[in-house]
Amino acid sequence: MTLNVLTATVSNFDSVFEKFRSEAPKNRANLVLFLADNDPSTSLSWCPDCVRAEPVILKKLEASPNEIALLKAYVGDRPTWRNPHHPWRVDPRFKLTGVPTLIRWENYAVTGRLEDHEAHRENKIEALVADK
Repeated sequence: MTLNVLTATVSNFDSVFEKFRSEAPKNRANLVLFLADNDPSTSLSWCPDCVRAEPVILKKLEASPNEIALLKAYVGDRPTWRNPHHPWRVDPRFKLTGVPTLIRWENYAVTGRLEDHEAHRENKIEALVADK
């Protein structure tokens, strides 16, 4: 198994996402994980749900026998994310309402998603990855 991880911020997302999309056909699953940035004063995410979900998601993906691409996209600090006009809140492809959000990206569209309240549940992660 290979887990190919790319990382993006709001400012460089378009170029990183283009690379992610161009490599998508060779992977069994293509996932985008939207996360909150780390708080510089603590070096931890300002989002407790992200702190809980990210290690569970990474553990499940790393244990998969399949080729998986993961794009970790950081939404910014709390004030940036809280803005109702945040680019990923208004982007018709993603329509984010919370973080963390894990989406499956296939054929240029979102084909599945786990929202903040369920993104840490192993059985849900497994089902999202297996859904093809």
